[in-house]
Amino acid sequence: MTPSIAWAVACGVGIGLGLWSLVSLFPRFAQPRLAARVAPSLLDVSAEARRFTYRPSVDPLPIVGVLVEPALRAFQTVFGGVLGVAGRTAYALRRAGDERSVEAHRLRQMLWTVGGAAAGGAAAVAVGLAHGPAATAIALPVLGAGAGLLGLNALLTRAGTRRVARIESELPTVLEFLALSVSAGESIHDALRRVAGVASGALAEEFRRVTAEVAVGVPLAVALARVADELRIPALTRSLAHIVAALDRGTPLAELLRAQAGDARDEARRGLIEAAGRKEIAMLVPLVFLILPVTIAFAVFPGLLVLQTQL
Repeated sequence: MTPSIAWAVACGVGIGLGLWSLVSLFPRFAQPRLAARVAPSLLDVSAEARRFTYRPSVDPLPIVGVLVEPALRAFQTVFGGVLGVAGRTAYALRRAGDERSVEAHRLRQMLWTVGGAAAGGAAAVAVGLAHGPAATAIALPVLGAGAGLLGLNALLTRAGTRRVARIESELPTVLEFLALSVSAGESIHDALRRVAGVASGALAEEFRRVTAEVAVGVPLAVALARVADELRIPALTRSLAHIVAALDRGTPLAELLRAQAGDARDEARRGLIEAAGRKEIAMLVPLVFLILPVTIAFAVFPGLLVLQTQL
């Protein structure tokens, strides 16, 4: 088999699977069969309908897990220094709002690494067919695997940073909303539940988690302290710590929440000033290396042209 035929077969199989996946989504092909629609209505009178509806299914995930576990364990052993400890990975997932477990993320990392190695292997095959250097063909799969792993970690870190920034920007408004609800006579738990039900955003999502834990019997102070410990955002941790202390001591919450909202706004203002200072330094690069040389060229060029014409 020539390389052209091999590439043609691989491309044909990929296109065929893709087209079949798209066709299977059409309503004409994806709609349930008549027996599947009728069987739930005949459960009381037909044993066959009950067998059809409650058909036992075999979950392939345990089998897949048993098969993948040795490879995943070897992957963690080899790349343990790059992947980091489990606690750090769980912290990164929590900050990014990712509900996956550490094991699921490890499996995702392995898939990204294998995918990067496969892409590098395809590039290596292309280099080999083009009679390129052998060192490049050998290094491409390794570079692809590293790029896949580092790319996933970079995406997770970026998602966590963006989510933390959203929580910090939402904190003053949410605290003022809580202060308004408490001032109206609601308890702090009812105020949190109102914010969680009305607001939308990352912080409201965290408060929905808190209200869900309180609904199953977890004390409110414990749930708030857990959120602060898991996210480790300074402004949010400080505000939740003051709320927990106020709940323990029985102090008024309305004034405390207003003060915390003011402190959060002041901190956000200081963050904006610091960011503006960093951006000001960054803006010196195009100013010095782009705008200033062009300005000097426009100022000096006419004089040079006049001198050359006079000479």
